[in-house]
Amino acid sequence: MSASQPAKKVSAPGLAPQHLNPKPDIEIADAAKKRPILEIAREKLGIAAENLEPYGHYKAKVSLDYIKTLKDRPNGKLILVSAITPTPAGEGKTTTTVGLTDALNRIGKKAMLCIREPSLGPCFGVKGGAAGGG
Repeated sequence: MSASQPAKKVSAPGLAPQHLNPKPDIEIADAAKKRPILEIAREKLGIAAENLEPYGHYKAKVSLDYIKTLKDRPNGKLILVSAITPTPAGEGKTTTTVGLTDALNRIGKKAMLCIREPSLGPCFGVKGGAAGGG
């Protein structure tokens, strides 16, 4: 293609616009609006603020006393994402875990995730973490 010819418009029926012109991961992360963990716990799980020990605005531990009150309820399901071969784009356990949780919520399941130590890599715009990117 010469400099005088206009670029061809990409057309892919069925693809969402964000797939035709994808944004870098850091732009997506920067655009995300965080919600306070106390709000999420109340709305999604019915856990009152007094049953949580907040660590800042976006993470918290659930009190053991509250967990003991749930002993007569049926157990939930646990999905453990423990190992995966990353894609060439670097998508691995963290991306899979977040995507799976979003998908389960989208189909009406009450799903939450806990990431012990995410890689904090380029997808989240932070250097360091378990992947040795620091």
